[in-house]
Amino acid sequence: WDNADFSRGVGTTFYQEFSTLNTAKPPFIRDVEAKVRRYLRSSYSAAWTLKITWEKAPVYAARTDTRKTITYQAVLTTDGFRSYILVLYQDGGMQWDYTRLTSTNVLIGYT
Repeated sequence: WDNADFSRGVGTTFYQEFSTLNTAKPPFIRDVEAKVRRYLRSSYSAAWTLKITWEKAPVYAARTDTRKTITYQAVLTTDGFRSYILVLYQDGGMQWDYTRLTSTNVLIGYT
């Protein structure tokens, strides 16, 4: 397990909410819908989506090193009945040095 550490003023977190039940859908939402449809092979039309971005997040503990950062997103989306999450990482995947961890069975994602 590893955490982002914003205590040194490096990196930021922001979010954007999209309520698309009765409105035109921006390109980002159409892309989310396409990913859900492709990965799950089902029809899907988003009613609400939340995009959370961690930009240039340094690994815990930032007090020792703020050079290795990562930008990643969690996209939560629902049609009112089914809910999904997409976890997206910058090109090149996770940039934190996992070899410093005590555990060697490292996974990217959530449970």
